[in-house]
Amino acid sequence: MGDPGTRLSRERVLKAAVHLADHYGIDSLTMRKLGEHLGAGPMSLYYHVANKRALLDGMVDLVFSEIELPSAHVDWKQAMRRRAISTREVLRRHPWALGRMEATKSPGPSDLRLHDAVLRCLRQAGFSVEMAVQAYSVQDAYIYGFALQERTLEFGTREEFAQAARKRVKEVETKAEDAARLYPYLAEVVAGYVAKHGYDAAEAFEFGLDVILDGLEKLRTSSRREGPAAPRGSRTARRGG
Repeated sequence: MGDPGTRLSRERVLKAAVHLADHYGIDSLTMRKLGEHLGAGPMSLYYHVANKRALLDGMVDLVFSEIELPSAHVDWKQAMRRRAISTREVLRRHPWALGRMEATKSPGPSDLRLHDAVLRCLRQAGFSVEMAVQAYSVQDAYIYGFALQERTLEFGTREEFAQAARKRVKEVETKAEDAARLYPYLAEVVAGYVAKHGYDAAEAFEFGLDVILDGLEKLRTSSRREGPAAPRGSRTARRGG
């Protein structure tokens, strides 16, 4: 509960809304509950946010502000890698933002600043405009897709995955002794690998990210010889339209 004596501000309203969404889910967030949390009447909130849509847009921009901007002082791959890892970590803290960050029709200053910084990094690294759009799009498709998949995972740590796999192996052995014969490659992964070593989502994310960045580096170095690729519809391109 907020301190009724503390003066309301737009920043305080947005931070409180993000806090409630993080802890109770975005669907439970209402202006009334937000007002109660802040120790203020719902109508007083409208001085700082015009409506619920403006509140959500402001919350999304606050989430964007937590993502590390690509540094101009490191190699482009390292800058993109750090930005991607930071984005995943932010989405883990604010899972409700997944699916909303690239869907807002009123991008805020933090949103625009991040997009501009990523494009600047790619362009200064030597990517053509067309290739920068493609490079940005494929990275975000991977980042947001991985975050969506990760959000559905029942377990969070390597050991939890290993324990679940061992339990699953016992269940399969009890119910179907010939499972290894019917599904040999699945059994090899679940019983032979995951049950022993577990699964680390951060490690898996960074592996896939490095594959993408290595591929983009090859395209970057060969783009001058082969000419720029024609841009296809992407989130980044649509945002500027």
